[in-house]
Amino acid sequence: MESLNRQQAVKAVHYSTGEPVSIRIERGCFAAIESIAVENKEELPTIAPGLVDLQINGYSGYDFNQLPIPEEAISEAVRKLWEQGVTSFYPTVITNSGEAIQAAMETIARVCGQDAAAARGIAGIHLEGPFISPHDGVRGAHNRDYVRPPDWELFSRWQEASGGRIRIVTLSPEWPESVPFIERCAKHGITVSIGHTSATAEQIQAAVEAGARMSTHLGNGAHLMLPRHPNYIWEQLAQDRLWSCVIADGFHLPDQVLKVVLKVKGEQAMLVSDAVSLSGLPDGAYTTPVGGEVVLTPEGKLHLARNEQILAGSAQMLLWGIEHLTNRGLAELAEAWDMASVRPAGFMKLSAAVGLAAGAPADFVLYRRDGERIRLEQTYKSGELVYHGS
Repeated sequence: MESLNRQQAVKAVHYSTGEPVSIRIERGCFAAIESIAVENKEELPTIAPGLVDLQINGYSGYDFNQLPIPEEAISEAVRKLWEQGVTSFYPTVITNSGEAIQAAMETIARVCGQDAAAARGIAGIHLEGPFISPHDGVRGAHNRDYVRPPDWELFSRWQEASGGRIRIVTLSPEWPESVPFIERCAKHGITVSIGHTSATAEQIQAAVEAGARMSTHLGNGAHLMLPRHPNYIWEQLAQDRLWSCVIADGFHLPDQVLKVVLKVKGEQAMLVSDAVSLSGLPDGAYTTPVGGEVVLTPEGKLHLARNEQILAGSAQMLLWGIEHLTNRGLAELAEAWDMASVRPAGFMKLSAAVGLAAGAPADFVLYRRDGERIRLEQTYKSGELVYHGS
């Protein structure tokens, strides 16, 4: 990896202001960002903050839930994600047996202790389940056999195994044990996110009062048919203290739903990939531990082989979501980029939350627009060049 020294500066167009800037890096942080005059700014790449993914199950064949997790798989995933502009992420461990979840936590913690790049890139762990709804439809692909009510003692064992890295827990507040569990999470600085739920409006309200702060892939992990009102989607949208995460791959949510979430939540709307391990692989037929026989189409949709109408997970990354929002006229590029970078960083209280500002970690990317596509050229992590596109 190549580091920028104090004599070097990056010249690029600021993603938000559209103005040419010169950026100097010192000791892994932005030292100065200054406006400059150039004859032709179209010749410069665009600079933007590194992307932050709050929910990702794997990438490029590396699966965070196929046990035992090879330690090299986690290290390689960190580096492969640089190619997608992701400088911080939360590997997501889903519903499984207590022993399997503990093993996953131990492996991630061990890799972070041995691999400095992994320790810098993994901002925390997202535990999605097993404290979710047991009901079909909302449970999604999570194994019913391992779904259980919130249990602080059990969670504490997993947290100890992770070295304190569990920072997000997705649960359903329909369980009687939910409120005291949420309160203890909030006390310990752990973000509780509502997802895979069939909770009533009153149970969601109680969860928010107890400290729940986020909605996991809002609009997905839901029944095909819901009461007109009230229902758990309306209630989460209406809760001003809940931030909403959405999957904007063009397959999980129709544009009308994305537009409503963005309108209602405003700066509390965030993008996640929720990508599975097949993301980043060529299109074709695959066999997976959870979905069985699946197909990844040339258009980027991942569905069950037996029924193309049933999604088998997300196979697209944050860059794809940013492109979808901008190309469909749902958001300006700068706003869509913020939804996948500084907003999740700020929500999780990461130091990268201030973005391209003096004193902030030099986590950033350089890219160029190519029609409707974003062509990533370089990714920097703490001022080090970690990816250089061809």
